[in-house]
Order: sequence, then C-alpha cells, then structure tokens
Amino acid sequence: MSLCEMCGINKPVTITSFPSKKVCKECFFIYFEETIHSTITNSKMFKENEKVVIGMSGGKDSTVLAYVLNKLNKEKNYKLDLHLLAIDEGISGYRDHSLKMVYVNQKELNLPLKVISYRDLYKVSLDEVVSITGRKNTCTKCGTFRRHSLEMGALEMNATALVTGHNSDDIAETVLLNFFRGDDQKLLSCTQSRSFGKVSRCKPFKYTYQKDIVMYALYKNLKYFSTECVYFPGAYRGNMRMFIKKLENIDKGFIMNIIRSGDYFYKECKGIVFKECKICKITSKNDICQACLLSQSINNL
Repeated sequence: MSLCEMCGINKPVTITSFPSKKVCKECFFIYFEETIHSTITNSKMFKENEKVVIGMSGGKDSTVLAYVLNKLNKEKNYKLDLHLLAIDEGISGYRDHSLKMVYVNQKELNLPLKVISYRDLYKVSLDEVVSITGRKNTCTKCGTFRRHSLEMGALEMNATALVTGHNSDDIAETVLLNFFRGDDQKLLSCTQSRSFGKVSRCKPFKYTYQKDIVMYALYKNLKYFSTECVYFPGAYRGNMRMFIKKLENIDKGFIMNIIRSGDYFYKECKGIVFKECKICKITSKNDICQACLLSQSINNL
C-alpha cells in the first residue's frame, strides 16, 4: 500500500498539482495553506495592520480565499483588518443566487461585508448592457466594470489592498490572452503578486492551482455557488482555458512556466506610468479609465 509522500504514515487521498505528490488529507491542507503563506510572505504582500478587502463572488475561489486568509491571519499573526466586498453585476437568475452564498460565508467568517452594484456606479445592470449592445464581448465589458467597481468599493471602505481569488490557471490564461492580443501594458502587470495603485491588487493564489482549490473546498466542506455565468459560454477566455488545460496535461508545470515568463517580462521591461482617471480618480494607465469610457459609451446609446 502506498503512503503519503509528505508524512509517510497515512494513506494518500489526492495528488498535489505542483510539485506532484501523493498526500493524505491533513498533509494536503498543510501543503495548500503553506503555499499561500509563502506567496504572501515572499512577496511582502501585506503591511501590518493594513485594511484588506477580499473580493467575494460566492464561487469556489473567493470562498476558499476568504476562509484561508482569515485562518492564516489568525494563525500567522498577519494583523490584517479583513473585510468582504461583493459586486452585484445585475445578472438575473445568477448573481442574485450567488449573493445568497456570499451572505452565508460572511456569517460563518464573521467579517464585515459591503455589496455594491453596477447600477449604483454605472446606472445600468449587465443584463441591460447586453440588451443595449448585444452579447458580443460581454465578458470583456463585465470584466472592465467588475475590476473598476471592486476598486471603487475598496476605496469607499478606506482599504489599501484588494485581494482577489485569481489562481495559477487564471493568471496563465491572462498572460496568454494579453500576449495574443498584443496588449503589452496589461502583460506587464498581470502576474504581479501585489500591484501598484491607490488600492493595491493582491493575488495570494498566484502559485495555487484551480484543481487544488476545488479539492480544498471539498475536504473542508466549504459551501460555494458553482453555477457558471449565463454569459460565459462562447467567451474567448473559455477557449484559452481549454488550450492551457490540454498543454498542462501534456507538460506538468506548463502553467507555472507561463507565470514565470510573465514575471520575467515585467522585470525586463520598463515600468508602467500610472495616472489618475479624470472622472473617477482611480489609478489608470490613461487619462480616462476603461470603465468610465465604457460607461459613457453605453449611457450615450
């Protein structure tokens, strides 16, 4: 009978993604949490007593992130002031259900929660955006608004750091998407553990695979909303996701190699010159940020 490759005592229940090891449940928890702790400490992600907002969607990534960060904050004595922030995009039959799970998680974690909507910020819901502009590039439009609304919400909460559940798979997808689109500015910043800005974006899951997040949620019996967004099928990112999974199955470590390439590109190239959006005042690469430009174009139709 094979034994756990970490403790050598218990029977293995799963195989870690990277590096690949057969491990028991308890050792898997240690591996998972220590990977995140190392990412946080090695990148000096947070400052002591910093007010940190966790972006919540009710899905597996943000649910596991909030649980683990809250746990590590207590066990590792990070001394962070943790808060939760959820965005209501206005997707009928989807976001209203996932927000119910956010409230369940908030109650279990006992952390302060703020919810803001696209309608509050842009005077329009995502469903209305689709009815006005059509379904083409819906995920791109939503992503622009979502990133902006998370930052606006964090600013309203007087936070200096915004934590998101972007995992290794997500980051690798973003690197390749920006590369194929020729978007060198986004390519420069998409792998950073902590970005620059009025509110720094932080990615504790940078070296954590999606598969491991799913297994952690399963073994910890964490409750999350698992239904796919109605607008995701057919999205360009979905094709990139399948492409990366195929290559990762052929070459274990492919995802990590993409992330390392993104890090190398950032180090070797000149830094981005940041400005302040003339309309909303958040940190932007242009005089007017993408969210404000998109909001103006939609409301003028």
